[in-house]
Amino acid sequence: MKRAGEMKALFDVLATGDPAWDLALALDPARLPAHVAVIMDGNGRWARQRGLPRVAGHKSGIDPVRIIVETCAQIGIQALTLYAFSTENWKRPQTEVDTLWQLLRLYLKRELPRLQNNNIRLGALGRWQELSPAVRQDLEATMADTASNTGLGLNLAINYSGRTDIVDAMNRIVARARLAGQLDTLEVSEAALGAALSTSGLPDPDLLIRTSGEMRISNFLLWQIAYAELYVTDTLWPDFDRVHLLRALLDFQKRDRRFGAVSSAAHPASADETDAVGAGVLTRK
Repeated sequence: MKRAGEMKALFDVLATGDPAWDLALALDPARLPAHVAVIMDGNGRWARQRGLPRVAGHKSGIDPVRIIVETCAQIGIQALTLYAFSTENWKRPQTEVDTLWQLLRLYLKRELPRLQNNNIRLGALGRWQELSPAVRQDLEATMADTASNTGLGLNLAINYSGRTDIVDAMNRIVARARLAGQLDTLEVSEAALGAALSTSGLPDPDLLIRTSGEMRISNFLLWQIAYAELYVTDTLWPDFDRVHLLRALLDFQKRDRRFGAVSSAAHPASADETDAVGAGVLTRK
């Protein structure tokens, strides 16, 4: 079974009859996205639907993180970026914010053996250096411990904003030009700006997944997702599992990615071409 062999690590943890088995078998390993980005939304609604406090939703969101991270590593995704905490999230109640940091520290400590076993390298995007010393220390320690891993690059967007990422990149470019005495002749290219962003060295996301059905980008990777395929599902993050991820990847493989050009199978556009592939899915026009 050629495809099973190419994604052996995933099939090793699946059983025949598992809902994910047939989905995984249908994937074309040669056409997987290099970089998947995820807006993990819906923890609060998940808790509210069950009459629980919002923090219960955040706690229930940890297991899906593990499942999605490990699945991406098992099928050979190059990079996975998770929107963990935005700069706007500081506006939430302090008790909720404190719980989010506690959960991050718990995740880093508890999941380190799994990261190592799956050859996953942890990185961070955003102004994470501004976090409290305890959180920053745990984050830096996990990044250092996994730095030599060569598999999936897991990036946590923490204290992140797409706008501030661009602003910070421009300030870095200006500062370097000033230091070199080249400010008067400075011209910024797309390549130079991209190299100064916090995602420098990573391929731009091919696929952006958002859970909870909200149709917005929420200030996430604004520069980098210029040509990303968008997949929005009504599933709330605590309920998002391997099957949901594989469905998103299969949907991605059905897309005609033209990057502004004409499809190789050019034909007059029809209404069907712009229809959503599934409920809650955004399809490229």
